[in-house]
Amino acid sequence: MNLIYALQDPSNPRSLANRMRRARSRHVVELITTIAAREGQCRILDLGGRVDYWSLFDRAFLEASGIHITLVNFETIEATDPMFTAMQGDACDLSRFADNSFDLVHSNSVVEHVGDWPRMEAFARETRRLAPSYYVQTPYFWFPIEPHFSTAFFHWRSEQSRAKALMRRAHGFSERAKDMGEAMREVQDARLLDKAQFGYLFPDARYVDEKLAGLTKSLIAIRA
Repeated sequence: MNLIYALQDPSNPRSLANRMRRARSRHVVELITTIAAREGQCRILDLGGRVDYWSLFDRAFLEASGIHITLVNFETIEATDPMFTAMQGDACDLSRFADNSFDLVHSNSVVEHVGDWPRMEAFARETRRLAPSYYVQTPYFWFPIEPHFSTAFFHWRSEQSRAKALMRRAHGFSERAKDMGEAMREVQDARLLDKAQFGYLFPDARYVDEKLAGLTKSLIAIRA
């Protein structure tokens, strides 16, 4: 197994990726604590979220905070736990919900997957519109290891070069592409952001750099 992939393996609770995810969850805990103290509850909209992600958090804490989490994904997912509601939808257009329908919008490694720049702008508008507070995390373009393909410097290469590489062999979470069409879809599925782009999308946030070995690994925007 590729060492970088092993460090990023989300199914391994001891992987570096999961350890870092647990570390940055403290920012979410702080937001929930503040909101629950003020409102007596915390209604969370998790864009692109999964039920298992929330196992990072102490269940007693979530219950005591009056948490209810609405998960929005392109595909249909199951959520039998009464703490969750799962719905199919486009995180770039949630006009079914009125402004400030939730207390907190949460997004972990999603904005880089929604599509081209206009869709990123739409995603950011919905994030900022749907709750007074938000937490958005995304991998950083200038960190040398691309997290989706588990390869150093991969994202700094041209799309054409990356697509050809995927047609030769698997990279990280992506299997070997059967043709150029599949390879290009994989390449364009993840568009990493730099700080200027991230700051433009979320201008009313405070920013936290998640560091690894002294380098910024991911960007976090928080509006309390």
